[in-house]
Amino acid sequence: MNINRNPPVWLFDLDNTLHNASHAIFPAIMANMNDYIARVLGDGTTPASQDAVNAARTLYWRRYGATMLGLVKHHGVRAEHFLAETHRMPELAAMIRAERGLRHLLRRLPGRKILLTNAPHGYSAQVLRHLGLHRQFDHHVAVEAMRVHGHLRPKPSKLLLRRLMRRHGLTPSRCVLVEDTLANLRSARALGMRTAWITQYLRVGDAVGLAHPTKTLNRPGYVDVKVKSVRHLPARLHRLR
Repeated sequence: MNINRNPPVWLFDLDNTLHNASHAIFPAIMANMNDYIARVLGDGTTPASQDAVNAARTLYWRRYGATMLGLVKHHGVRAEHFLAETHRMPELAAMIRAERGLRHLLRRLPGRKILLTNAPHGYSAQVLRHLGLHRQFDHHVAVEAMRVHGHLRPKPSKLLLRRLMRRHGLTPSRCVLVEDTLANLRSARALGMRTAWITQYLRVGDAVGLAHPTKTLNRPGYVDVKVKSVRHLPARLHRLR
C-alpha cells in the first residue's frame, strides 16, 4: 500500500503522548482525585483514610478501566462533577511540558487526525490550544462523548472503538492508535488497528493512569511500533502500513 495514496487515520491520545502529563499535571489530578474520593467514601464529616482511597481508586481502575466508572456505579457520583473537580487546575498553562515543533510534525504525517482522550473536553481543549494543536485535528473526542447505549465507555472499551469506527465511516485496518497506555493499544490491535506506543513520558507504576503495569518497556506483540516520541513516527510509517 502506498501510504501517501492511502493515508491512515491517526487516533491520537493526549496525556503522556502529545505532552508530558507526568511532570505536574498527573500529580495535580491525583491530589484532586484523592481528595474527591476521600469525601465520597467519608461519613459526611470525616474524609476516608488514604489507605481506603488508594484501595478504591486501584480497584475501580482495574475493574472498569477508569476510577470514575466505579464511583459512578457504586457511589452515585455524577461523571461531569468528578471530571470538573479532578481537572480543576488554575495554573494549567504553566504546568504543560511538551516538545517543540509538534504542529509541524502533525502536518507532516499523511492522513486525517482524531484526538481520542479519556480526559474531559474542557481540559483537553485548553491543552491543545496551549500546544497550538487545536487546528490539527479533524475531530476531538473527549471522555464525555464516549457513551455507548447511554453508558460511559472510555478507552480501552472495544465498544467505544467500534462505535467510533461506525460514526466516522472508518475501517480498523485504516487506523493507527498512538498511545502511551498499553491496555488501550491492546484493545485497538484486537480490532485490527495498527498501534504505536509512545514511551518517553511513562513512569512505571504511575498511580493516575496505571498506564504501564509492567516493570520494563519491552514491546508487546500487539504493538506495531514502539517509539520514544511522536517525532519518530514519520520514520516508522513503513511499519504502520
